[in-house]
Amino acid sequence: MDEQRGTVTIPVGDVQLPADLMLPAEPVGVVLFAHGSGSSRHSPRNVAVARTLTGRGLGTVLVDLLSPAEDEVDARTAELRFDIGLLASRLAGIIDWLAVERPAGDVPIGLFGASTGAAAALVAASSRADRVGAVVSRGGRPDLAGAALAQVRTPTLLLVGGLDEEVITLNERALAELGEVGELRVIPGATHLFEEPGTLEQVADQAGTWFTTRLR
Repeated sequence: MDEQRGTVTIPVGDVQLPADLMLPAEPVGVVLFAHGSGSSRHSPRNVAVARTLTGRGLGTVLVDLLSPAEDEVDARTAELRFDIGLLASRLAGIIDWLAVERPAGDVPIGLFGASTGAAAALVAASSRADRVGAVVSRGGRPDLAGAALAQVRTPTLLLVGGLDEEVITLNERALAELGEVGELRVIPGATHLFEEPGTLEQVADQAGTWFTTRLR
């Protein structure tokens, strides 16, 4: 399978956001990643999942949701990584860019969010229901999406580690808000970061199936 890789700069509002694109020859969809607090588009876990998704025929977009200047501020204060409204607005802008510029072609868009990025992904999905076809949350904090949770109409898979008890509880509460569009699956033996052997592979496999069956 011929695969294209490259780095692009995506304009969103008054900032320019660097993003890494991986595109298979004929993608069936494209998945935009929203990383968790204190992470970046170079997150080894998200990069590993992205490689698996690309192997399943999905294009992937790994993007930094903060500008370099904002990232410097956040490294000192940690204030922007929890600004779900800001992160969601950036994701919405990137979704619009994907829909207009179509670097992967005219294909449906999915969102993969980790930790706080999952909340931003759900808020963005609620505001771009016509453009987002599926959402996957890995060890996410969907509870931080607040009132937007009840507005989500996009099929959403919540993946949580079996040993991540507090986050399981938060995801169970979020599932009640999501209603019939949500599904919660627990990965046995996994902690919050899915560092145990084979657990991240399970996340990637389940995410791949979720996206390929729903982004049609």
